[in-house]
Amino acid sequence: MPIYAYKCESCGHTKDVLQKMSDAPLTDCPQCGAPAFKKQLTAAGFQLKGSGWYVTDFRGGGGATAVPPVSGGEAPVAADSKPAEPAGKAAAAPAAAPAPAPAPSGPTKAS
Repeated sequence: MPIYAYKCESCGHTKDVLQKMSDAPLTDCPQCGAPAFKKQLTAAGFQLKGSGWYVTDFRGGGGATAVPPVSGGEAPVAADSKPAEPAGKAAAAPAAAPAPAPAPSGPTKAS
């Protein structure tokens, strides 16, 4: 269930509420009782990590090089999470050679 941020336009009281998406929005302020409790627009509470996302691979337009985030608002990394591999380590591995094409099977005509 998502957490919604609410703010009273009358007294300024703010509150985060865990609600189902199908629940009706709250309207009455729990502090002053005024019917001015409005849902706030907030940023998403997650960040996509790793390669393959627009922010890391494609935003700079320079190919598959990683681009650091524009703002300094990186989410803290959990202690049990595995650190990302350095960009140079993956690029240093040699590319595998393509498999040879199979020989044509079947009789050939002699002219």
